[in-house]
Amino acid sequence: MLRRALWLFVAFPVAAILVTLAVANRHPVRLVLDPFRPEAPVLSLELPFYAYLFIVLLTGVILGGVAAWATQGKWRRTARSRALEAVRWQAEADRLSREQERGAAERKTLAVAHR
Repeated sequence: MLRRALWLFVAFPVAAILVTLAVANRHPVRLVLDPFRPEAPVLSLELPFYAYLFIVLLTGVILGGVAAWATQGKWRRTARSRALEAVRWQAEADRLSREQERGAAERKTLAVAHR
């Protein structure tokens, strides 16, 4: 509950700032992608300025997520190997438990037979 309240406490001001930026920067801006002839570009894009801001923000979030995912690869690999090791140890413990039960049953049978 506290986590959700904290998220809302942060998300509302950020959303308000983004909406304010979008309203204040809604005039169209031309992005020229032709460095050789900027006065008559072959390739250009005209969008509201806030669209460029949102595109850059979204690109940063995606690149940050990919970078975090890539750096955590070592820990995911370690977790996978430890999980496999835990399964092997559990199988070994189960096998030893079955052997112990079987040995106890055999000892009980031998003790009854010797009476």
